[in-house]
Amino acid sequence: MPAPSSAELKEYASRRARLMQAIGPDGVAIIPSSREVIRNRDVHYKFRQDSDFWYLSGFNEPDSVLVLAPGRKEGAFLMFVRERNKEREIWDGRRAGPEGAVSDYGADQAYTAAELEGLLPQLLTGRAKVHYTLGEHPAWDSRITACVREIREVSRRGPSAPTEFVSLDITLHELRLFKSEAELKLVRHACEISAQAHVRAMRATRPGGWEWQVAAEIHHEFEKNAMEPGYGSIVGGGDNACILHYKENEMQLRDGDLLLIDAGGEYRGYTADITRTFPVNGKYSGAQKEVYEVVLAAQLAAIEELRPGNSSARPHEVATRVLTEGLVALGLLRGDPQELIDTGKHRQFYMHGTGHWLGMDVHDVGRYKLDAQPRPFEAGMVMTVEPGLYIAPDTAGVDPRFLGIGIRIEDDVLVGAKGPEVLTGGAPKKVAEVEALMAG
Repeated sequence: MPAPSSAELKEYASRRARLMQAIGPDGVAIIPSSREVIRNRDVHYKFRQDSDFWYLSGFNEPDSVLVLAPGRKEGAFLMFVRERNKEREIWDGRRAGPEGAVSDYGADQAYTAAELEGLLPQLLTGRAKVHYTLGEHPAWDSRITACVREIREVSRRGPSAPTEFVSLDITLHELRLFKSEAELKLVRHACEISAQAHVRAMRATRPGGWEWQVAAEIHHEFEKNAMEPGYGSIVGGGDNACILHYKENEMQLRDGDLLLIDAGGEYRGYTADITRTFPVNGKYSGAQKEVYEVVLAAQLAAIEELRPGNSSARPHEVATRVLTEGLVALGLLRGDPQELIDTGKHRQFYMHGTGHWLGMDVHDVGRYKLDAQPRPFEAGMVMTVEPGLYIAPDTAGVDPRFLGIGIRIEDDVLVGAKGPEVLTGGAPKKVAEVEALMAG
């Protein structure tokens, strides 16, 4: 990935400034990068940067550490990165090195990663709080805690030692929850291309094809637009749609079955998350359409709840109500809808939540509750809305024509100042629109 543009550097600097303001002059933040992971033998998985590290720097190399020390006279933004190594760069690619971390990424000072432990005591001494998430980067946990312990042992004879560790969930992750205009530009692009990928998949699907062939169409659309999957794509035909995290993508597609695709592409760190369910042969059967319309009605009702001031629990409450009423109308459940919800009977067919935060992580950071209560929506949040109904093929006591039907419809929605903005509307979801697309 190329070095950030001047506009991107300003965006990263603004994020760091907001974080340093939040942690205050007595705090110091330490954010390690991701590390390379072995896939098999000497082959690595493709590197993906830690989202917190990327959010604050745009730096896309492993084995690095970012330190923010508000008020430090020599500079508040420090980076510790891999040293330049001509031989390794021939094999593995270019490295920025400490010089590039300063010139291309805006660090006030930069050193090799090996120098961090030697400099860590002076960076922590005199700071009351260390903002660092323990448990996320085990290789660094022991080093940082040992350093704090050593400072405490000598603090009676000199400057004070940190007295508290504070998880970055409380500071940085709250900042990440609210998307800036620069972030929304990237999210919108990821959503637009991902919607195109779903359209391509619909057009390519035919009875007798294979799930992996459809997945290839989606991934082709990502790759040709400088994107990659934001998570493992789910392409589940027939009964496989009833497996929420189906990942094999290896079955042949049959005439008369539905195909559920849950796939989203990632663009420069920001991912989309879309699910569409459509007929392999291009035409919904009567039973499929009946269930589908219930799920769609639930999704549309839930989307309307993504307005500033509304409880973030409302989309799930509304979707669950519509789905349960639909299940009763279809004869899949019997009884009063509210009583069925209160007793959890609806969970036989709808067992997951209706949405999650979206951004640099497909299940993005940010608290769902404040003071033990569901937090209200605020402008700038992005959430998925994804109700579904799943009638497993071995479900007892239901009309056989519904067996094996699994349907989920998912869009990515921005909580706008004036109401919800669906970012993934380029992928059709109304029955008539889907059938017309596949017929063409």
